[in-house]
Amino acid sequence: MTVNLTWVTDRIAVGGAIWTTERMMEVARLGVTHVINMQIEFDDTHLGDDCGVEVLWNPVDDDFEPKPPQVLARGVDFALEALREPDTKIFIHCAAGVHRAPMMALALLRVLGFSLEEAKQMIATRRYAVDFASVYVNSVEEYVKSRG
Repeated sequence: MTVNLTWVTDRIAVGGAIWTTERMMEVARLGVTHVINMQIEFDDTHLGDDCGVEVLWNPVDDDFEPKPPQVLARGVDFALEALREPDTKIFIHCAAGVHRAPMMALALLRVLGFSLEEAKQMIATRRYAVDFASVYVNSVEEYVKSRG
């Protein structure tokens, strides 16, 4: 079974759960060096350890409640640090790649300088399953404002 991954940029991908060592190995073969796991359901850090992929487990519930800025900051800071190296690639995932992972990708793209509409379009035109819940978009915008 193949991993559920969509490239949003040449270095940032969004998708669904990894679950197994075989899938993490596939992620690594695709050039992914860093993973942000937004799912609360499963910590795949040990899978990354087995495959040489650095994993940040940043679990949040897909409960359609506002997300605290600290959750978004943790993921964005991890991604920005990774992107400082020229050959790194990031895979942001949750269980299905519909709500939480796109929310984190949206936060990262916003911090990288894209407007809200540009960032949403970049993600949605490549990953058709995305559903930008307004509460999550509002959480991203509150986070971006808090960065100053």
